[in-house]
Amino acid sequence: MRIALAELAPVPGDLEQNTARVADAAKAAHADVTVFPELFLSGYRVGDRFHRIALVEGDATGEALRSIARTERTALVVGAPVASRERRGETHNAALAVLPDGSCFVQVKRYLPTFGPFEEGVLFTPTDSSTPVGIGGHRVGLEICYDVFFPEVSRGLALDGAELLVNVSASPVTSRRLFDKLLAARAVENAFPVVYVNRVGVEDGVVFGGGSAAWDARGEPLPVTPVALPSLAPDERLVTVEIDPGEADRWRPFRPVLRDVAGRPGSPPVPPA
Repeated sequence: MRIALAELAPVPGDLEQNTARVADAAKAAHADVTVFPELFLSGYRVGDRFHRIALVEGDATGEALRSIARTERTALVVGAPVASRERRGETHNAALAVLPDGSCFVQVKRYLPTFGPFEEGVLFTPTDSSTPVGIGGHRVGLEICYDVFFPEVSRGLALDGAELLVNVSASPVTSRRLFDKLLAARAVENAFPVVYVNRVGVEDGVVFGGGSAAWDARGEPLPVTPVALPSLAPDERLVTVEIDPGEADRWRPFRPVLRDVAGRPGSPPVPPA
């Protein structure tokens, strides 16, 4: 599975321009999956504007994403604010998986940081559940940034059959080393590959750290291949990485952590088949 890591900086508040950048990157990458950072469609530091620009079912932005996925024959994983379906007036920080067949899966962020410059607990409503999404015949778990600090999120996805973990992020440069350590650990303890896409650029004084990368099921970093894209700013990157989701099936018998933890007190419940 070829996955493109679009380490880009969005234009704050401009859904149309950011969607156009999604189209450009997807066209250039020729990947099975093209991944963009957390809240890429909106920008990160836009405050109350999140509620005005949050995506709703059937809106123009969602339809444009479906068109891109269909035209470029790639699954798109992209961060966006999404209006809550359950409670009017509330908004989620979400990762969208838009598939070439036109279907769209939404994974809401589970843990919202409220320390330092982050105000996500004021702006967004979290969820308590994660479910893998089927992409290209494989089950893929989606996480958003701070979720990786809570190992039960990744573990629950693995127990639910995820063969690959994708984390989309808007993390500052000061946290980059922490994410490098945690993401490799999530790969090792669940015996699946991990893909991480973090944004770059500066918004409202926050410097975002990049560092997009991928690890195999043993926690070893995977090589990436740069992709030419004329619109890239000096600090931006578009790269591809070859991922083998079948690693999970091959490695788990030799490192049977999931078998040993399933059903134990305190472990995430195994979802029904």
